Amino acid sequence: MEPVTVGVIGILAVFLLLALGMPIAFALMLAGFSGIALLSGVDAALPVSARTVYDEAATYPYMVIPLFIVMGSFAGASGMTKDIYGCLDKWLRILPGGLAVASIAACAAFAAVSGSAVATAATLGNIALPEMKKYNYRDNLATGAVAAGGTLGFLIPPSLGFVVYGMLTEQSIGKLLIAGMIPGIILAISFCATVIIWVRIKPETAPIQATTVSWKQRFVSLRGVLEPLGLFLLVMVGIYGGFFTPTEAGAVGATLLFFSVIIKKKLTWKKLIAALQEALRTSVMVLFLVAGASIFTYFLALSTIPMRAASWVTALDVSPSIILLAIIGVYLFLGCFLDAISMMVLTMPVVYPVMTALHYDPVWFGVVAVLMMQAGLITPPLGLNIFTIAGVAEDVKVEIIFRGVLPFLGAVFFVVTLLIFFPEIATYLPSKMSG
Repeated sequence: MEPVTVGVIGILAVFLLLALGMPIAFALMLAGFSGIALLSGVDAALPVSARTVYDEAATYPYMVIPLFIVMGSFAGASGMTKDIYGCLDKWLRILPGGLAVASIAACAAFAAVSGSAVATAATLGNIALPEMKKYNYRDNLATGAVAAGGTLGFLIPPSLGFVVYGMLTEQSIGKLLIAGMIPGIILAISFCATVIIWVRIKPETAPIQATTVSWKQRFVSLRGVLEPLGLFLLVMVGIYGGFFTPTEAGAVGATLLFFSVIIKKKLTWKKLIAALQEALRTSVMVLFLVAGASIFTYFLALSTIPMRAASWVTALDVSPSIILLAIIGVYLFLGCFLDAISMMVLTMPVVYPVMTALHYDPVWFGVVAVLMMQAGLITPPLGLNIFTIAGVAEDVKVEIIFRGVLPFLGAVFFVVTLLIFFPEIATYLPSKMSG
């Protein structure tokens, strides 16, 4: 058979295996191994598969994943989440829907030391949802705000999404993390604006809080954000200034938070083991996803499909913007059925060569791709953050949470539109990096 024919069969085989229930990592590995064996022989397929898994695990930047996960676990154990939420609540409760706005702002702050969207949603959900329930916030606004705010953990650095994208495309993880800062802040502000507009239109969704807070209480509460703010600045300025790599930044952050929870006497053996287990579980999952994607990418390269797809797209008599919008539409569709990282490893072997052939900046496209995959976390019917919040708010029906997150998807599209018209939002800071 022609290499292209084998490639097409391999792509169809992946979707068939997924439909049969095989994990995406193993579906990519099996299809990739079989395709390489057909095109180059089993003697070539075996060493490629073994070497790829080893090379991905032995890659120095890969260590940033368990370090970021441990850092987020220690941040949760330190109790800083309650301090962050308490501070932001005191400053933002004067706004319409102030508790929901404070929840989103707290999600953004916790995301700056976590890197996990699910952990951000779960941690803030346990704190913010009971508080909003006490003040009679409607369930759709309360759960929607926390579910959407939790997705900021996938965009605001340290972000696992950028780490995986960098590993798949061989782009600088440091530049990708820095590139996500301004879009992440804009998205957080857009989420807050969505809440304010929502409450202005439907005031009954968020009754006005009767309690008042003195200026002294507000300024005293600022102590609660000093630790996460200082840690975030240390990590990001260190990466931006070239003082240390993302992996070293993760190690610095995890170590400082480790000493923090010890000093606060909040680290138990149970919490330590849980943090290490979570880091191990997530790291192994990402390892096999990236390894499977790499094997499948090698197979697709042999089939020449990515090169032919890139040549075909560049030869089309249409604007590159149309191609970009089509890819964004594909991501929106896939977000209804796949989790964010699975989407990334499944599509990048074909999509990335097309985008580089159209001369889009790889770092800029990484931000756009992560944004769209972030939207997948709150896209019906399989949004991961939605079911995370459903597990926290057991008395709220899933369909109510689905309705609650829909307005926030509009904010995601707004930020994507800004990035398309003003790419410097994502590229300016990385272009000025040292080291």
